Parts: sequence; C-alpha cells; structure tokens
Amino acid sequence: MAAFEFACYCKCMKELREVRANFNETTITVYQAFMPEIALPAAETGKFGSGFKYDRMTWIKPSFLWMMYRSGWASKPGQECILAIEITRTGFEWALSRSALSHYEAKIHNNKEHWKSSLCEPVRIQWDPERDISLNRLSRRSLQVGLSGEAVHLYCNHWIVAISNQTDRAKEIRDLITEGRVDMANKLLPVERRYPVPDEIAVRIGSEADSA
Repeated sequence: MAAFEFACYCKCMKELREVRANFNETTITVYQAFMPEIALPAAETGKFGSGFKYDRMTWIKPSFLWMMYRSGWASKPGQECILAIEITRTGFEWALSRSALSHYEAKIHNNKEHWKSSLCEPVRIQWDPERDISLNRLSRRSLQVGLSGEAVHLYCNHWIVAISNQTDRAKEIRDLITEGRVDMANKLLPVERRYPVPDEIAVRIGSEADSA
C-alpha cells in the first residue's frame, strides 16, 4: 500500500493511530514501569543494571497517560516506579523500521503469510486505546513498542541518553485528580505532540503518515 493510500485509510479508521510524544530535535521520551530494585538504580546511573532482563521483550511507551493507565498510577505490583527514558530519535526510528505488528491486519499486510514472515523482526508494535487524565478511553490509539533481541541491547547500550524517576510526579498528578483539582493536574503532564513519522515507517506500523 502506497503512503498516500495508507494515509487515506488511516483517516477513515474509527480510531486514529498517531504517534504522539515528548520530543526535541534529537531525542524522544518513552516510559516504562518497574519494581524499585530495577528503577531506582537505573534513574541514579542513567542505565539499566543487572536486574534488567535482556532476554525478555521490554515495552516502551511514548504516552505518559497510557503508562499511568497500565501501571495504575504506579500502584500495581512490579510497576511501582515510573521511569522517563530519553532515547535518540535515530534509535527510535530504527526500532520502528524493523518492527512487525502484533496482529494480522488485512489493510496493511498482503496476506497472513506476509504478516507471519514479518514476525522475524526484533520489534513488535501494538496500538491500544489512548487515555485522558481520568484514564478514560479516547478515540485515538496509543503506540507501544516491544523490543527484543538486538533491539533490547541497542536500546540499553546505545540509544538511552537519560533516565529520570517520574514516580513522585505520577502520584502528585493522581492525588490532584482525586482532590478534584484536574486543571492543576493537567499542568503537570508532559507536553506530547504529533511525532513526524516518515511515510515508509508509518505504513509499516499502521500509523497515519506525516505527510497526510
């Protein structure tokens, strides 16, 4: 499917797939939740230590609120600490360009064999319903990127620029919402905007092309 045709398809989708993130000219911020034994040393040293499992797929999420939904505002077991990981845009786009969708989609893949052959790639893409500050479902989808094999090693050893602990921020936002101070809570959210995904990558991951 050509980029223009795919852009038209995306516009007609019931739920828009659009990569939104906090980024600058060279880096993009993604989020992960871990137990304190992994997260605290990582935030202190700026890299993942021995507790991090290189042999497992690790999922990175550009959406702060989707991470809050997934972790229950840093309350679920094993997800008590929220990390903001700033990585290179070059690395992020490398991952997207070597990805496969987790599920077959007839509008994207030529056939099921085509989709199955793509699963040899080291990266998986999932699109889940984005959330608002109250964690209600929105009409657009949020990107999740699963890294395995070569992609995990590149992520940990080459792409990461900085790691910061966002757990206190997450809990402060949660508490403000509980108190009904939503306007103040909104001011503490990271600014996320549409990421300029190259057309050929947009087609691959099932996202709206940037030139649409």
